[in-house]
Amino acid sequence: MTGSIGILAAAIAIGLSAIGAGIGNGLIVGRTVEGCARQPELRGMLQTTMFIGVALVEALPIIGVVIAFMVLNR
Repeated sequence: MTGSIGILAAAIAIGLSAIGAGIGNGLIVGRTVEGCARQPELRGMLQTTMFIGVALVEALPIIGVVIAFMVLNR
């Protein structure tokens, strides 16, 4: 599927994964800031957990790019 349908499918895969990662990162960071505001003494633990969560969420756009390349057969 390398025609215009394939290119459209690849663009949709990359776009949706980027939107999903943006929303996920916003939620994670926002909740971490809220947690730090409520309990400042837990800042270090919350920050560590936040970085792990952000790293896992950032895997989504990478998977989207891989799927896009699979759709384009490259």
